[in-house]
Amino acid sequence: MTEPVYVGLDMGASRTKVAVIDRHGVLIGHAVKKSGIDFAATATFCLDASLEMAGVNRDDISDAVATGYGRNNVAFVTEKSKTEIGCHAKGCHYSFAGEITIIDIGGQDNKIIKLDAEGRRDSFKMNRKCAAGTGAFLEEMSSRLDIPLDEMNNLARQATEMIKLGSYCTVFSATEVLENIRHGKPVADIIKGIFYSMIQRVLEMDSLTEKVVLSGGVVAHNPYLVEMAAELIGRPVLIPEFPQFTGAHGAALYALDAVTNTGEDSKKL
Repeated sequence: MTEPVYVGLDMGASRTKVAVIDRHGVLIGHAVKKSGIDFAATATFCLDASLEMAGVNRDDISDAVATGYGRNNVAFVTEKSKTEIGCHAKGCHYSFAGEITIIDIGGQDNKIIKLDAEGRRDSFKMNRKCAAGTGAFLEEMSSRLDIPLDEMNNLARQATEMIKLGSYCTVFSATEVLENIRHGKPVADIIKGIFYSMIQRVLEMDSLTEKVVLSGGVVAHNPYLVEMAAELIGRPVLIPEFPQFTGAHGAALYALDAVTNTGEDSKKL
């Protein structure tokens, strides 16, 4: 008989992530896909893919918890959901115990979450009304430059100078980018300025404690942002092994806690 597993679903407006963990909280399966318009179908795809990676099937699921923008749109976890703040906090604290500041850079929003030494939330801030500093900002700049998103990170590294953007607004920044292109500025230097604008916008949301953790899909795919953040704050920053899955991992840990705290381990899904 296989050991029971626990599932976390993080359904964001941009991407859907599923994490499968064992009874020790270790991530053993994961999957990510664009959320699209059919949340249920996307969640099912990610669930099946992550279970296959973990080498288990649905009968082995003991419990599941959902979080994120579309957490109430998936039938198999409709009754059990947690906030994004709680799940990202739990997922990051699993990797880095102690007092930390979590900076999560997502596709549509940013979060800064401060935890005490026991992992309890001290405070949090979110940026929901403006795309600046989010993955959507980077996608818009990629479109304006006509450069594939997955090439932006390496191009930023190649910069010899940095063209700083004067505006934090996505629309006005796009205009600045086009003006710099018209004046013949090197594309790599422009992209480095875009990255700088992103990370500066996020860091200005709140003060930071000594130990800083960066997470989110933008971080996972653009490690140069991590280096730039470390340079700006003057010390190294920490990255979970799977930064894109911290929310889903945290949700799965809540599922594990629910079973552990009740003493039940019924395979009911």
